[in-house]
Amino acid sequence: MLSIATTFFWLSLILFFVSAVYSVKDVRLEFGEPQVDTTSDYKILFSLPITVDNKGYYSIGSFNVTTEISNKEGFIITRSSTFISKIEQGTEMTTAHNVTIDIEALSQDNQDYLFNDTELEIHEIIGLKLAEVIPVQASTNFSIPWGAPLYNFTLGKIDYSPYNRTYVRAVVSISFENHAFFDLTGNVQISMYKSPNVFLGQGQTTVNAPQNVPYRGQIELTVPIAEISENGYFEAYFSTPFFNFGPLVIPYG
Repeated sequence: MLSIATTFFWLSLILFFVSAVYSVKDVRLEFGEPQVDTTSDYKILFSLPITVDNKGYYSIGSFNVTTEISNKEGFIITRSSTFISKIEQGTEMTTAHNVTIDIEALSQDNQDYLFNDTELEIHEIIGLKLAEVIPVQASTNFSIPWGAPLYNFTLGKIDYSPYNRTYVRAVVSISFENHAFFDLTGNVQISMYKSPNVFLGQGQTTVNAPQNVPYRGQIELTVPIAEISENGYFEAYFSTPFFNFGPLVIPYG
């Protein structure tokens, strides 16, 4: 009798497993149009609507979507998961899978994210339990473009003009293109030095650069006539709601 009961148990388990796996064909998983926005604390927010329509024979348990975003070297920049404990048989559920990127932390890790376009690597993992028992998992990898907010940041030639007997006015042009997902506003400050490490003066300007629009402006400084040199360097500092960065050292001459 024990043998018969054991055989019956295993047959029932096999039939259950087969029917549960077969029911996957009746589970519809749909991804909506991804949205890009910014949060109240000035982080980039990627939001992906996900719809699960469970027309299978059993409930789905432990539905989980995990996104890992990393750089080309494999360093994980951010990670986020969305979890639904149970999706009943015959029901449809929609949720938003949200992933945030902290540009401040990103720029501290590598300043190239501010000044150079690149790509970010995406690793997606979807897991669930058919009939709340049988684990199923799938994953995929792809890349997305990253647009630098200060792409091709450049300081132009210095134009000098009289100011008073001991100082001259120095005007420096600045230019860049905002390739980011957001409009960029903030302040750019530059300090001017004559090598080695002789401070000459500083100035700043407010920038307002919409997405994908070239920005051109200028910064005015006053510097001592006696200290003017053909060679030296600038230190540029950036202060925006999304990030603070500096110094960026740019030689001149």
